[in-house]
Amino acid sequence: MKTKNIFKKANLLLIITFILLVPSSCSEEFTDRPSEDQVSLDAYYSSNNQVATATNAMYNRTWFNFNNKFFYAIAEVGSGNMYTNSSDVNAMRNFSILGSDPELYNGWKSLWANIAQANAIINFLPDRVGPAVSSNVLNNTIGEAYFIRATAYFYLVRLWGAVPIIENNLDFQDNPLIAKNRVEDVYELIRRDYMQASELLFEKNRGSNYNDNAHVSKGSAKAMLAKVYLYLQDYSNAKLMAEEVINSGEFKLLGGTSLPSDSFSDLFKYEYNNNQESIFALQWKIDGVYGSGNNCNTQFGISTSNVSTSNATYGGVFAPSQDILDLYETNDLRRKETIMLPGDVYPEVLAKFGTDFGQLVVPPANEIGGQGAGAAIKKYCIGIVNGNATGKVDGFAMMENNTYIMRYAELLLIHAEATLAGGASTSDANALSSFNAVRERAGLAPLTSITFDDIFTERRKELAFEGDYWFDLGRIPRADAIAIMSAQDRGNMDVPNYFTPTTGNSPDNNGNDFLLPYPDNDLSKNPKLNEEAVPYVFN
Repeated sequence: MKTKNIFKKANLLLIITFILLVPSSCSEEFTDRPSEDQVSLDAYYSSNNQVATATNAMYNRTWFNFNNKFFYAIAEVGSGNMYTNSSDVNAMRNFSILGSDPELYNGWKSLWANIAQANAIINFLPDRVGPAVSSNVLNNTIGEAYFIRATAYFYLVRLWGAVPIIENNLDFQDNPLIAKNRVEDVYELIRRDYMQASELLFEKNRGSNYNDNAHVSKGSAKAMLAKVYLYLQDYSNAKLMAEEVINSGEFKLLGGTSLPSDSFSDLFKYEYNNNQESIFALQWKIDGVYGSGNNCNTQFGISTSNVSTSNATYGGVFAPSQDILDLYETNDLRRKETIMLPGDVYPEVLAKFGTDFGQLVVPPANEIGGQGAGAAIKKYCIGIVNGNATGKVDGFAMMENNTYIMRYAELLLIHAEATLAGGASTSDANALSSFNAVRERAGLAPLTSITFDDIFTERRKELAFEGDYWFDLGRIPRADAIAIMSAQDRGNMDVPNYFTPTTGNSPDNNGNDFLLPYPDNDLSKNPKLNEEAVPYVFN
């Protein structure tokens, strides 16, 4: 929590103003960024469109500092899925991150910015609408704010453990020193927020008109709630909530039986933004302002003296780890769409060869560049700007391809895991149906019985580089997680490195989970972060 951004009245009012100041000429298209022209707050919410677009920025700019580097530096480098030796993002490769880490602070600030903006809508929007605004539209927008707040807190509690619960930032305008609340209370807020979102949000049937799928829905909230229940080991509710979403038919697997003409590879193409599998995705926008676009094409892409897949002169900040290179079976269709190996050909990805353009053929391992990993990341790497295939690029080499926070494939695996953990047989038909749907989409033969380890490994293969493996490791017995991570080669293709994680720097860690240190900046402003967590009293 950056105190001067979160608790000071003047800046809080700026946050509120940023959300509310949108002129009546705003387009209905989701990707149109709201203007920040100075107009009267009282005159703003006169139409349904103005209310419906009030949350647009909360799908991109407020998440940028979280997604740009921090998310991958922690969740993927930390978990052993990714390798990097770039000094700004490599601390988690050997578990040495400190509270002074700039990217740690960036991720922390970003999550609190999401909470502050969500709180502004929840607390102030109802009093700023005119008589022409539909109550359903108003409720849906407030539901989106509850959803965003819950998601930000879900990351905070899994990354830092006990944190302050703030439901209205103005409550603390005169007292920036605030105690942190217990982990169980933070989870209770998350549960309540997703429940509230599921009641307020519109129902959707996600079809082929992808523009209609950009905002979250009742099904999105219920799917995220199923994941929360899984982390709480409330397997009966995780199973029930997952089944409710599955039975609704809202979401579908690209390349599954419902959409056989699509495929896993389509998930990460620009033209498939907001497809039927997307439960919640960050919506990046090229508007000429730094921090509105997705930087992954540059962060992940190959950039050497001979070949470039990004629109910049740099690339490959993150690469696959040596540990993940042998994860996939030979016939697993996900491997090539997740990891680029020497000799792989990608006709849909245009690369630049000097001044010429052509399809990407991955060069030999010692020429891939970036981090000397001998391989590159394919997910979110869509190549040199190529019309409708990649969309636009801005002056910072950022693009508009979405970032998944949750996909339907994960919900199916949650359903399978919750079913087994709830006491079902390893050959339970419902669990197998969900599990094998993901596996068969990848071109693999179905299994006739499954264990937790099967599901755990399948999650890693399906969700690699999407920011989940660190959290998966954090919810298994710590001894098991340490054994997995200690055996990972965390070096490059030439120099192996092995590191053993130790108890984190947080006083609440107690050796049971993977918690990060609080940022030094905010710890100095709010020393209560180092005090014992207190119960939260809910209204």
